[in-house]
Amino acid sequence: MTRVAVVGEALVDVIGTTAHPGGSPVNVAVGLARLGLDVTMMTRFGRDAHGRLLEEHLARAGVTLAPGSAAPGARTSSAHVTLDEHGAAMYAFDVSWDVAPPDLGGFDLVHTGSIGAYLEPGASAVASALAGVPGGTVVSFDPNIRPALVGARAEAVARTERIAALSHIVKLSDEDASWLYPGMPVLDVLRRLSGLGARLAVATLGARGCLAIAGADVFEVPAPPVVVADTVGAGDSFMSGLLAALVADAGPGVVAAGTEPGRGWEHALRFALWSAAVTVARPGADPPWADELVSPGGDRPTHAA
Repeated sequence: MTRVAVVGEALVDVIGTTAHPGGSPVNVAVGLARLGLDVTMMTRFGRDAHGRLLEEHLARAGVTLAPGSAAPGARTSSAHVTLDEHGAAMYAFDVSWDVAPPDLGGFDLVHTGSIGAYLEPGASAVASALAGVPGGTVVSFDPNIRPALVGARAEAVARTERIAALSHIVKLSDEDASWLYPGMPVLDVLRRLSGLGARLAVATLGARGCLAIAGADVFEVPAPPVVVADTVGAGDSFMSGLLAALVADAGPGVVAAGTEPGRGWEHALRFALWSAAVTVARPGADPPWADELVSPGGDRPTHAA
């Protein structure tokens, strides 16, 4: 079985007076585990009530928590979430991120991104670990930009591009692209990331689907129709669906070698969009389980989202 490490922050999303386990890397880890992958989460949170909520959430999905992730004396981070009239989420963060460089040896796939890739002092530890990832290990990266936490734009762009240059798969939203590169068309942003070395560079476009570049090929894939409950965790479910489809199709070695997977990149993109559609059709960051989707060899859920 493909071994996956997910590195990044864990936090609780507070909606009204209720706390929900979250954080983009946690959502991706849970999504991958629900789709049948062997996932280890490398993170940092406290042994308080919110930390126990996170630990139980990861365990229920089958995610292994790396030693030291739940730390006595550490503070569990939080995000207060408000939803607009369209169900889009807005966040106010209270986050701390202080980790030692994680040991990424022995994994087939490493995913990172979000606050954990930008907020010091932990961000430098993550970058150092990624630079030492063994050859043949696939690295995926989702900037998931939070402007209030990533520092000045020029610094955030430099950090984004350093990690993108170490990554085989880079996924960002059109909002991320607009913030990082104001005025630059999304396709040109993807070309820039591809030029840094990404085998697959993808931008999610909300209800319009996604746009991607793999080598000289450009893909524009529409999103399936769905009645939106809210958009919390949609991009993370896209990310976990994409990675699961690529692994199921051909294994991470194909991506690392720069070879197109057997059914092609577009198949994986369509599966990722269906994974996201299931999530937006219900409240909260709730990625699909494997039995809610056709196996990653299929193109769509077994039910209408």
